[in-house]
Amino acid sequence: MPPPTLLFDIETVGMPLENFDEAQQEFWLRPAGRESTPEAQEAKRKELIQQLNLTPLTAQVVAIAMVNVVSGRGKVLYQADEPEESKSADGLVDFISSPEEDVLHGFWEAIVKFDRFVTFNGRMFDCPFLMLRSAILGIKPSKDLMPYRYDSKKHCDLADQFAFYGAMQRRFNLDFYCKAFGIESPKAHGVSGLDVNNLFAEKKFRDIAEYCLRDVRSTVQLYKKWRELLSFE
Repeated sequence: MPPPTLLFDIETVGMPLENFDEAQQEFWLRPAGRESTPEAQEAKRKELIQQLNLTPLTAQVVAIAMVNVVSGRGKVLYQADEPEESKSADGLVDFISSPEEDVLHGFWEAIVKFDRFVTFNGRMFDCPFLMLRSAILGIKPSKDLMPYRYDSKKHCDLADQFAFYGAMQRRFNLDFYCKAFGIESPKAHGVSGLDVNNLFAEKKFRDIAEYCLRDVRSTVQLYKKWRELLSFE
């Protein structure tokens, strides 16, 4: 019998560059100044601004989707202008909107009940982002999301497992693995992580939440493939 297992994924949005003071902006944009031409500098500047959503010091968490691997029940906690509560079409997942601090509090309250958690590339992004972003907002994490890397019993990062901890010379994204294993990709509905910034700016908050849930549900199916075919626990 597998231990209680929670699979989760996050979506983030970069803060406007204007939110940072002159010294912070100079630090963030410094690589652009190393380019040799004005055109290259401007292109690099745009690239760096797009990358603001990749760090917890320059971005906020706008959605966290969580699903119990066994029951399929879960929650999507997400930011929106107004409080909203609803259920997924199948009734298994609750959608709850709230400010970022409440989104994070809700996540830490949920995960403490589980002995194992699963991510895709969570060690490289979701987990350190959640822990540091929470700390910045004065919220203490309820669980260490970064335990010993080579023991998947607490944190199973499927990106690590399918790459055999770097033995595979090239790493693949979730979309690629889903297609390889015959699982519907979360991108199949025309939305990807690259669209989240624009969706947030357009106040399409529920679209972000729905995409985040699709990400998690696809990853659940991928995790089941891994447990069945590649896990030797």
